[in-house]
Amino acid sequence: MVCKVAKGASGIAVQYKDTSILLDPSRPGDSDFTFVSHAHVDHLHRRGKKSKGKILSSSQTTKIARARGYDIADAIEEHDSFDLIDTGHILGSRGLLVGGDKVFYTGDISIRERAFMKPARLPHAQTLIIESTFGRPEYVFPALSEVTHRTNKIISEMYDLGIPVILMGYSLGKAQLLTKMFGDWDPVYVHDSVAKMNSVYAELGIDLKQAMAHTEAESLGLLSKNRPWVMIAPLSGARSAFVKEMKDKYGAVTIGFTGWATGNRYKYMTGLDYVMPMSDHCDYEELVTAVKQCRPEKVYTFHGFAAEFAKSLREMGYDAEPVEKAGSGKNLSLDSFR
Repeated sequence: MVCKVAKGASGIAVQYKDTSILLDPSRPGDSDFTFVSHAHVDHLHRRGKKSKGKILSSSQTTKIARARGYDIADAIEEHDSFDLIDTGHILGSRGLLVGGDKVFYTGDISIRERAFMKPARLPHAQTLIIESTFGRPEYVFPALSEVTHRTNKIISEMYDLGIPVILMGYSLGKAQLLTKMFGDWDPVYVHDSVAKMNSVYAELGIDLKQAMAHTEAESLGLLSKNRPWVMIAPLSGARSAFVKEMKDKYGAVTIGFTGWATGNRYKYMTGLDYVMPMSDHCDYEELVTAVKQCRPEKVYTFHGFAAEFAKSLREMGYDAEPVEKAGSGKNLSLDSFR
């Protein structure tokens, strides 16, 4: 038994031979290695004084995390027992391959090409630990070309009416894609938080349109009413102070981009004018494709619809279960990988 996996108090843990690894833990833990898959805050933690082991992470993730106030200094990208695999989620996102082909942990993953983001290609592994955010059959996203076409049509119609448009997505990852995808409109402004992340992406070699931050644009009087413009901003609902201000002052129309927009419910819950099903995660069909690419003997699902996705995989003939059922506690008492 060279590998074991368990759900502990701070997240998923893997024991490989005599080496312990924490995977995207929510807080520091006592392990030989801590793996940080990417720089979204739900995958980061502030390193405590008791943290001892080495950190595995990409240099891009380290830089982006630092810009967000998280120090994961001294991270390493190479080790004899581990390989970091690009997962196509956001810039710098990686999955962890342990022991050559023993276990692969995806972190968040996308196998769909999006602007400058290339699709992930899963390695073969005996055991796969895969995120299942959209692990139900109703979550199937349209082609990116369809999303782009529908969005450009709305912007065009609004421009003809002199109405500005706010494109809304998470400030790290989605907002940079939106900047790239719709940067040909003029003028384009970005929320200050998006401007900060765009500048980090630019430093890391991603070619994005140089767009003025919205506070500067406001101070210069460039956001006047009845004058169309496009702005890239963080995803929020119609009740947020920012959206209320943009609507009251400038009559802006909002378009939200998220995988949760596959049905009508999300639009009415958020009060946004339009929503587009676009995600930095796999949809259900892509998750199934990812599992097939990996060709695992054992699958553990985590996050989102983990139980539902594991059930679907079992119906397809896979030995699958949610990672929460894999055991818990420091002793990592789990079935070994075979």
